[in-house]
Amino acid sequence: MEEKDIDYFLVPFGLAIMIGYHIWLVYTVIKHPRQTVMGLNAESRYQWVFSMMADPLKNGVLAVQTIRNNIMASTLLATTAITLSSILSVFVSSSSNTNHASQLVYGNKTRLLSSVKYFAILLCFLVAFLCNVQSIRYYAHVSFLVTVPTFIDQREPKNYVARNLNRGSLFWSIGLRAFYFSFPLFLWIFGPIPMFVCCIIMSFVLYFLDTTTSFTRNLHSYSMREKTEENDNEVV
Repeated sequence: MEEKDIDYFLVPFGLAIMIGYHIWLVYTVIKHPRQTVMGLNAESRYQWVFSMMADPLKNGVLAVQTIRNNIMASTLLATTAITLSSILSVFVSSSSNTNHASQLVYGNKTRLLSSVKYFAILLCFLVAFLCNVQSIRYYAHVSFLVTVPTFIDQREPKNYVARNLNRGSLFWSIGLRAFYFSFPLFLWIFGPIPMFVCCIIMSFVLYFLDTTTSFTRNLHSYSMREKTEENDNEVV
Protein backbone atom coordinates (compact mmCIF):
# COMPACT_ATOMS: atom_id res chain seq x y z
CA MET A 1 0.00 0.00 0.00
CA GLU A 2 1.38 3.41 -0.96
CA GLU A 3 1.79 6.23 1.53
CA LYS A 4 -1.08 8.27 0.12
CA ASP A 5 -3.37 5.25 0.32
CA ILE A 6 -2.51 4.79 3.99
CA ASP A 7 -3.27 8.47 4.56
CA TYR A 8 -6.66 8.22 2.87
CA PHE A 9 -7.59 5.09 4.84
CA LEU A 10 -6.24 5.59 8.37
CA VAL A 11 -7.07 9.27 8.85
CA PRO A 12 -10.82 9.00 8.13
CA PHE A 13 -10.99 5.77 10.10
CA GLY A 14 -9.27 7.38 13.11
CA LEU A 15 -11.55 10.41 12.98
CA ALA A 16 -14.56 8.09 12.68
CA ILE A 17 -13.48 6.35 15.90
CA MET A 18 -13.22 9.65 17.79
CA ILE A 19 -16.48 11.04 16.41
CA GLY A 20 -18.31 7.74 16.96
CA TYR A 21 -17.15 7.65 20.57
CA HIS A 22 -18.43 11.17 21.23
CA ILE A 23 -21.76 10.38 19.57
CA TRP A 24 -22.08 7.45 21.97
CA LEU A 25 -21.09 9.73 24.85
CA VAL A 26 -23.74 12.32 23.99
CA TYR A 27 -26.37 9.58 23.72
CA THR A 28 -25.35 8.13 27.09
CA VAL A 29 -25.35 11.53 28.79
CA ILE A 30 -28.88 12.18 27.53
CA LYS A 31 -30.38 8.71 28.14
CA HIS A 32 -28.30 7.41 31.06
CA PRO A 33 -26.64 10.43 32.71
CA ARG A 34 -25.64 8.57 35.88
CA GLN A 35 -23.36 6.30 33.87
CA THR A 36 -21.20 9.25 32.89
CA VAL A 37 -19.09 11.68 34.87
CA MET A 38 -20.70 14.61 33.06
CA GLY A 39 -24.17 13.52 34.17
CA LEU A 40 -23.19 13.04 37.80
CA ASN A 41 -21.36 16.36 37.85
CA ALA A 42 -24.42 18.11 36.42
CA GLU A 43 -26.55 16.71 39.25
CA SER A 44 -23.93 17.74 41.80
CA ARG A 45 -23.85 21.31 40.47
CA TYR A 46 -27.63 21.38 40.57
CA GLN A 47 -27.64 20.45 44.27
CA TRP A 48 -24.75 22.83 44.95
CA VAL A 49 -26.75 25.77 43.61
CA PHE A 50 -29.70 24.88 45.84
CA SER A 51 -27.38 24.59 48.86
CA MET A 52 -25.67 27.91 48.19
CA MET A 53 -28.92 29.78 47.51
CA ALA A 54 -30.60 28.37 50.61
CA ASP A 55 -28.70 31.05 52.56
CA PRO A 56 -26.99 33.44 50.12
CA LEU A 57 -25.92 35.85 52.84
CA LYS A 58 -23.98 33.09 54.57
CA ASN A 59 -22.75 31.14 51.51
CA GLY A 60 -22.36 34.04 49.09
CA VAL A 61 -18.60 34.41 49.50
CA LEU A 62 -18.02 30.66 49.10
CA ALA A 63 -20.23 30.52 46.00
CA VAL A 64 -18.52 33.47 44.32
CA GLN A 65 -15.05 32.09 45.11
CA THR A 66 -15.98 28.70 43.65
CA ILE A 67 -17.33 30.27 40.46
CA ARG A 68 -14.26 32.50 40.28
CA ASN A 69 -12.05 29.41 40.26
CA ASN A 70 -14.03 28.07 37.30
CA ILE A 71 -13.68 31.42 35.53
CA MET A 72 -9.92 31.32 36.06
CA ALA A 73 -9.75 27.79 34.61
CA SER A 74 -11.75 28.83 31.55
CA THR A 75 -9.64 31.95 31.15
CA LEU A 76 -6.47 29.86 31.20
CA LEU A 77 -7.78 27.52 28.50
CA ALA A 78 -9.07 30.41 26.38
CA THR A 79 -5.72 32.20 26.61
CA THR A 80 -3.86 29.03 25.72
CA ALA A 81 -6.13 28.36 22.74
CA ILE A 82 -5.86 31.84 21.23
CA THR A 83 -2.09 31.88 21.83
CA LEU A 84 -1.62 28.56 20.04
CA SER A 85 -3.88 29.78 17.22
CA SER A 86 -1.76 32.89 16.79
CA ILE A 87 1.49 30.93 16.83
CA LEU A 88 0.16 28.44 14.29
CA SER A 89 -1.11 31.22 12.03
CA VAL A 90 2.25 32.98 12.11
CA PHE A 91 4.06 29.72 11.39
CA VAL A 92 1.85 28.86 8.42
CA SER A 93 2.04 32.37 6.96
CA SER A 94 5.81 32.56 7.34
CA SER A 95 6.40 29.13 5.77
CA SER A 96 4.24 29.85 2.72
CA ASN A 97 4.90 32.18 -0.17
CA THR A 98 3.26 33.30 -3.39
CA ASN A 99 4.55 30.30 -5.32
CA HIS A 100 3.14 27.85 -2.81
CA ALA A 101 -0.16 29.70 -2.72
CA SER A 102 -0.49 29.51 -6.48
CA GLN A 103 0.35 25.80 -6.37
CA LEU A 104 -2.39 25.32 -3.78
CA VAL A 105 -4.93 27.12 -5.96
CA TYR A 106 -3.99 25.10 -9.02
CA GLY A 107 -4.18 21.76 -7.24
CA ASN A 108 -0.89 20.80 -5.63
CA LYS A 109 -2.12 17.84 -3.57
CA THR A 110 0.88 17.79 -1.22
CA ARG A 111 0.45 21.44 -0.34
CA LEU A 112 -3.31 21.00 -0.10
CA LEU A 113 -2.99 18.13 2.38
CA SER A 114 -0.53 20.09 4.49
CA SER A 115 -2.90 23.06 4.53
CA VAL A 116 -5.77 20.83 5.59
CA LYS A 117 -3.72 19.55 8.53
CA TYR A 118 -2.86 23.01 9.80
CA PHE A 119 -6.38 24.31 9.21
CA ALA A 120 -7.89 21.41 11.20
CA ILE A 121 -5.58 22.10 14.15
CA LEU A 122 -6.33 25.82 13.96
CA LEU A 123 -10.06 25.11 13.86
CA CYS A 124 -9.80 23.04 17.05
CA PHE A 125 -8.02 25.86 18.88
CA LEU A 126 -10.55 28.44 17.68
CA VAL A 127 -13.47 26.26 18.82
CA ALA A 128 -11.76 25.81 22.19
CA PHE A 129 -11.31 29.58 22.51
CA LEU A 130 -14.93 30.40 21.63
CA CYS A 131 -16.35 27.72 23.93
CA ASN A 132 -14.25 28.87 26.87
CA VAL A 133 -15.29 32.47 26.29
CA GLN A 134 -18.93 31.37 26.38
CA SER A 135 -18.16 29.43 29.55
CA ILE A 136 -16.76 32.57 31.18
CA ARG A 137 -19.90 34.45 30.13
CA TYR A 138 -22.21 31.95 31.85
CA TYR A 139 -20.06 31.71 34.97
CA ALA A 140 -19.96 35.50 35.32
CA HIS A 141 -23.75 35.64 34.99
CA VAL A 142 -24.21 32.91 37.61
CA SER A 143 -21.90 34.74 40.05
CA PHE A 144 -24.48 37.55 40.17
CA LEU A 145 -27.58 35.38 40.38
CA VAL A 146 -26.34 32.95 43.01
CA THR A 147 -26.08 35.69 45.68
CA VAL A 148 -29.54 37.24 45.19
CA PRO A 149 -31.42 36.97 48.55
CA THR A 150 -34.87 37.30 46.94
CA PHE A 151 -34.54 33.80 45.43
CA ILE A 152 -34.46 31.97 48.77
CA ASP A 153 -38.05 30.70 48.77
CA GLN A 154 -38.44 30.38 45.00
CA ARG A 155 -37.59 27.16 43.21
CA GLU A 156 -37.81 28.29 39.59
CA PRO A 157 -35.06 30.94 39.88
CA LYS A 158 -32.79 28.33 41.46
CA ASN A 159 -33.46 26.01 38.53
CA TYR A 160 -32.57 28.85 36.17
CA VAL A 161 -29.27 29.49 37.97
CA ALA A 162 -28.46 25.76 37.95
CA ARG A 163 -29.18 25.53 34.22
CA ASN A 164 -26.88 28.46 33.49
CA LEU A 165 -24.14 26.91 35.61
CA ASN A 166 -24.47 23.62 33.75
CA ARG A 167 -24.39 25.43 30.42
CA GLY A 168 -21.15 27.11 31.40
CA SER A 169 -19.71 23.75 32.38
CA LEU A 170 -20.95 22.25 29.10
CA PHE A 171 -19.11 24.87 27.06
CA TRP A 172 -16.02 24.28 29.17
CA SER A 173 -16.23 20.55 28.43
CA ILE A 174 -16.65 21.17 24.69
CA GLY A 175 -13.63 23.47 24.71
CA LEU A 176 -11.61 20.81 26.48
CA ARG A 177 -12.72 18.22 23.92
CA ALA A 178 -11.46 20.53 21.19
CA PHE A 179 -8.03 20.39 22.81
CA TYR A 180 -8.30 16.60 22.88
CA PHE A 181 -9.11 16.53 19.17
CA SER A 182 -6.06 18.66 18.42
CA PHE A 183 -3.67 15.93 19.65
CA PRO A 184 -4.33 13.36 16.89
CA LEU A 185 -4.54 16.17 14.32
CA PHE A 186 -1.14 17.41 15.44
CA LEU A 187 0.33 13.91 15.16
CA TRP A 188 -1.15 13.75 11.66
CA ILE A 189 1.68 16.11 10.64
CA PHE A 190 4.12 13.27 11.34
CA GLY A 191 2.08 10.72 9.43
CA PRO A 192 -1.23 8.85 9.39
CA ILE A 193 -0.05 5.96 11.57
CA PRO A 194 0.77 8.09 14.67
CA MET A 195 -2.52 9.89 14.18
CA PHE A 196 -4.51 6.64 13.98
CA VAL A 197 -2.78 5.17 17.03
CA CYS A 198 -3.43 8.38 18.98
CA CYS A 199 -7.15 8.22 18.11
CA ILE A 200 -7.43 4.67 19.44
CA ILE A 201 -5.48 5.37 22.64
CA MET A 202 -7.35 8.60 23.30
CA SER A 203 -10.73 6.92 22.82
CA PHE A 204 -9.84 4.32 25.47
CA VAL A 205 -8.51 6.97 27.84
CA LEU A 206 -11.58 9.17 27.41
CA TYR A 207 -13.86 6.18 27.99
CA PHE A 208 -12.07 5.55 31.28
CA LEU A 209 -12.41 9.22 32.27
CA ASP A 210 -16.01 9.72 31.11
CA THR A 211 -17.71 6.65 32.55
CA THR A 212 -18.51 5.87 36.17
CA THR A 213 -18.36 2.68 38.19
CA SER A 214 -21.15 1.23 40.29
CA PHE A 215 -19.28 2.28 43.44
CA THR A 216 -19.16 5.90 42.26
CA ARG A 217 -22.86 5.91 41.36
CA ASN A 218 -23.85 4.40 44.71
CA LEU A 219 -21.68 6.87 46.62
CA HIS A 220 -23.16 9.75 44.66
CA SER A 221 -26.71 8.51 45.23
CA TYR A 222 -26.03 8.18 48.95
CA SER A 223 -24.66 11.72 49.12
CA MET A 224 -27.61 13.10 47.17
CA ARG A 225 -30.06 11.25 49.41
CA GLU A 226 -28.36 12.58 52.53
CA LYS A 227 -28.50 16.11 51.18
CA THR A 228 -32.16 15.80 50.20
CA GLU A 229 -33.12 14.53 53.64
CA GLU A 230 -31.17 17.37 55.24
CA ASN A 231 -33.00 19.96 53.14
CA ASP A 232 -36.37 18.36 53.91
CA ASN A 233 -35.62 18.51 57.65
CA GLU A 234 -34.69 22.17 57.35
CA VAL A 235 -37.94 22.93 55.55
CA VAL A 236 -39.95 21.13 58.24
